[in-house]
Amino acid sequence: MSSEEPSRSPPSVGALTSVFHVYRVERDDDEIRYIGEPLIPARDLSKEVAPLFAQRGYDVSVTRRHGDGSPAPYALVAEPESPGIDGIPWGNLVMFVLTVATTLYAGTMWYYIDIAGDPLNLLRAWPFTAAVLGVLATHELGHYVMSRYHGVDASLPYFIPVPPPIGTMGAVIRMRGQIPSRKALFDIGVAGPLAGLAATMAVTVIGLHLDPIAVPEQAIQAAEGGASIRFNDPLLLTLLADLVGQPTGYGEGLAVNPVVFGGWVGMFVTFLNLIPVGQLDGGHILRATLGPRQETVAAAVPGVLFAMAGGLYFLTEYTQSTILWGIWGVLALVMVRAGSATPLREDSLGVGRLAIAALTFALGALCFMPIPIEIVLA
Repeated sequence: MSSEEPSRSPPSVGALTSVFHVYRVERDDDEIRYIGEPLIPARDLSKEVAPLFAQRGYDVSVTRRHGDGSPAPYALVAEPESPGIDGIPWGNLVMFVLTVATTLYAGTMWYYIDIAGDPLNLLRAWPFTAAVLGVLATHELGHYVMSRYHGVDASLPYFIPVPPPIGTMGAVIRMRGQIPSRKALFDIGVAGPLAGLAATMAVTVIGLHLDPIAVPEQAIQAAEGGASIRFNDPLLLTLLADLVGQPTGYGEGLAVNPVVFGGWVGMFVTFLNLIPVGQLDGGHILRATLGPRQETVAAAVPGVLFAMAGGLYFLTEYTQSTILWGIWGVLALVMVRAGSATPLREDSLGVGRLAIAALTFALGALCFMPIPIEIVLA
């Protein structure tokens, strides 16, 4: 071990005496818990002890203890910093394979592929799967790469399989380490949307140049006799179509290539992630740009979403979108109460990062659809 590498022995109790009074130390495999009471405001404790633990090769978090009858209300929980990917990430692989299966199945509906006679026809929907998962993977890998760059422990993406019409609810990564600075928080937060948007625009342009899909006669008759689902286009998709001179729709009997819908998914996911609240990407970016003042802006977000839901309910007939934005209003309210990420250092971002923040939110606004999904009655 070189002199610059961190020691793997945890900090001693004596090293914490100025900020934390330790009653006892507990060990559970590699996890070490210092049970005691803070001697400084609890909100500042993590910032004070994190550098000490980092020098020793540990991530540390502060947890509040409830209901165990102990006189020590807090614990410093230390775990060895992850060296990166260690072995085969079976959990990530299983979730990815399941999501490939569900998106392939969803794709058969968009391509009007019959799999009853030959289940292997499922594989013919691979362009749709590649489009959707390519966009989502690029988004999450943007977060992962910047997390590793800034020394923040992060997992590989976990994909979430769901039934059609999309086949997935997206993907997430888990960040376990402390975020060292506002610059690191900004870089990690903004990398996902920007990387995902680059992939989204590439997928959309490719899809617009692919041949349209022939809609079977029975599908046309079914739509004429009942209800059908329409996915409305965000402004960014329309601008891209105009830029490359391709249509976003065709006459009866033809439908836009499903790869374009992969781009639609990327745009919708990008907008939702950029809602500036809590642990969403937009919440990270806002916290990094405004510092603790972001709480004032974040507190207004649920009200805006509820107002949009109410406006759609009273002024339109689009009940599906009313429900959608109402649900997101509730989620935003929960995220406001949970709070945002707190970096260890409150350094300023600089003009360059502020400009990138403005650009990112502007691109996110181009992905906004007040009525993303519409039920059309024949």
